[in-house]
Amino acid sequence: MDVVNGEITGACHVVAIPYPGRGHVNPMMNLCKLLVSKLGDVIKITFVVTEEWLGFIESAPRPPQIQLRSIPNVIPSELVRALDFAGFIDAVYTNMEAPIEQLLDQMESPATAIIADTYMPLAVSIGNRRNIPVVSLWTMSPSVFSVFYHFDLLTQNLHIPVDLSERGDELIDYIPGISPTCLADMPTIFNGTGQKVLGRVLEAFSLVRKAQCLLLTSFHELDAQVADTLRPILPFPVYSVGPSIPYTTFLHETDQKPSSATANGNSNMVDYFKWLDSQPKSSVLYVSLGSFLSVSKEQMDEILAGLRDSGVRYLLVSRGDASREQEAFGEMSKVVTWCDQLRVLCHSSVGGFWTHCGWNSTLEGVFAGVPMLTFPIFFDQIPNRKQIVDDWKVGMKVKKEVGAEELVKREEIAMIVKRFMDLDGDESKEMRRRASELKESCRQALAKGGSSDTNLNAFIRSILQCHGH
Repeated sequence: MDVVNGEITGACHVVAIPYPGRGHVNPMMNLCKLLVSKLGDVIKITFVVTEEWLGFIESAPRPPQIQLRSIPNVIPSELVRALDFAGFIDAVYTNMEAPIEQLLDQMESPATAIIADTYMPLAVSIGNRRNIPVVSLWTMSPSVFSVFYHFDLLTQNLHIPVDLSERGDELIDYIPGISPTCLADMPTIFNGTGQKVLGRVLEAFSLVRKAQCLLLTSFHELDAQVADTLRPILPFPVYSVGPSIPYTTFLHETDQKPSSATANGNSNMVDYFKWLDSQPKSSVLYVSLGSFLSVSKEQMDEILAGLRDSGVRYLLVSRGDASREQEAFGEMSKVVTWCDQLRVLCHSSVGGFWTHCGWNSTLEGVFAGVPMLTFPIFFDQIPNRKQIVDDWKVGMKVKKEVGAEELVKREEIAMIVKRFMDLDGDESKEMRRRASELKESCRQALAKGGSSDTNLNAFIRSILQCHGH
């Protein structure tokens, strides 16, 4: 291996192109770190983001083999993308291809492979033009991949478009690998305003067939039926290499209890870990509604009042006025504007996770072995809730109907929070037992010789062809 003008040559050079959203950038970075941990100096990764995203992530620690490179801000800001979701996706699909291609032209060492988010079909076009193999990284659940890949079956069965108020209870039982699912539990892009982005999703899936392989951020045992069904159907290898979350610090600790002692001198982190350290085992409900879309102010007020009335201890991540909310709720709660979510979920005093059901948060809940109180808002969060509650049986629903306009009232919220966090209740005990089993299954997949470890090794050998592994 040689170094030319500060760049590594003769190594396996991977260009990573995440979709510009927190739930996509993070798993891509976690995968890249995992590849470096396997390959050391045999691999070099150029991680491509917009200038805005460079500002968000450049201070986070990463190995020297991962180099950040930016393209101009040719898409709307992350801070406003929720205001016009369809417009944001259109900008990603139409504005990012040319600057990424220019960046490839400027690199000293040519790319030997591209790993791109499935929602970045432009990368497949670039790779095919340049004869560079493209790896598609799917950062949602394998079940949702199968639903989108088999979209034609939904149209053949006259289930698209559909009025959910009339037909939401109809069962779909013909999508390969998917257990029977109500129409109301399908991704929201199949109905209502979500249909504005359906064309772009289908565009990504038409181009994914031209990639060289598919990486799933799940682990095989979590969605074994889907992965096993997809393998003979797809025209390329499928590797389940997840969960693509920052888990490495936890793997070698058995009954870990992340605490203020491990908070790396961050005073805010020390503060909330000190609070967690002082709470009884499994007594705290961790509440986080995601980094992108959120609930209305009226619904948030009901959630806060319901939490307070439940009498349950909770740690809340709030993008509002955290100090005001903290004053209102006193000793039984802790309110923060940000926290290290996986460390919190793995803390021994945390006994439940109120989640919006984003896939990365779902995987972190599975890894930590905590049951989940589900409150999905949009897109793939709806089918993820179905998996959590109906398939894995490690969660409860806060609201019955997703997309229903009426508020979930504080009385109902207080009641379900109490039931969910009742450690002596039969329903709660069974959820916790199953969550513990999923956690053990996840740890086995990640261990040496486990399914994720084996799949990652096979991917490196066959697709990246990085010799020296």
